[in-house]
Amino acid sequence: MLVLSRKAGEKIQIGDGITLEVRRVAGNRVTLAIEAPKDVRILRGELEKVVAQFNEPEPTVRTVPPVPRSDSRFGVNGRGLAGAVASARMRGLRIG
Repeated sequence: MLVLSRKAGEKIQIGDGITLEVRRVAGNRVTLAIEAPKDVRILRGELEKVVAQFNEPEPTVRTVPPVPRSDSRFGVNGRGLAGAVASARMRGLRIG
């Protein structure tokens, strides 16, 4: 890691397209101006982990096969409501 000391108004050139300028120093705070190409992402250090969470791949969605239902106690057995009503009537039950 390169460590440099700069005063307000002084600049640091990084490569061909990035310039850092110290704008102001007040107590333990430094204000920087950054010139960089639009395709260069500039991110404060404390936000790096937050942004990484949003860039994680989405979990894979799995399709779960349907579970066969057994509604035999209601006399349905896959025939639907109409079949259940017909079976009930055949057994002499009165349906509304």
